[in-house]
Amino acid sequence: MLNYINLLADVYKSPTHETVHNVLLIAMIVLMAIAAVAAVILILLQPSNSSGIDALGGSSETFFGKNKGRSIEAKMKKWTWICLALLVVFSLAFYIVQILPVFYI
Repeated sequence: MLNYINLLADVYKSPTHETVHNVLLIAMIVLMAIAAVAAVILILLQPSNSSGIDALGGSSETFFGKNKGRSIEAKMKKWTWICLALLVVFSLAFYIVQILPVFYI
C-alpha cells in the first residue's frame, strides 16, 4: 500500500511542497540540537545528589535543605526535564514528518 502512495506522491509532488518538507525537517533538527545542548548544559551544571563528605560532619537540617523546592537547583532540575521532554516531542514529530509523503504536507 505504501508503494502506491509513493507513486501517487510523485504525481502530485510540486517543488514548493518538497521545499516546505525539507525546511520543516531542517528546522526540527535544529530544534532537537538546541534542546539536547541545553539539557546537557543543565545536567552538567547541577550538583551531585550524594552527601559525600558532608555525612562525616553530622550536619543537621539547614535552611537550604528546607527550601530546596525554591532553590536554583530545583529550577535547574525542572528545566532539565522540560528540555528532555521537548527533545522527545521534536524527535517524534521529526519521525512523523519524515515518513509522511510530501503531498500530505
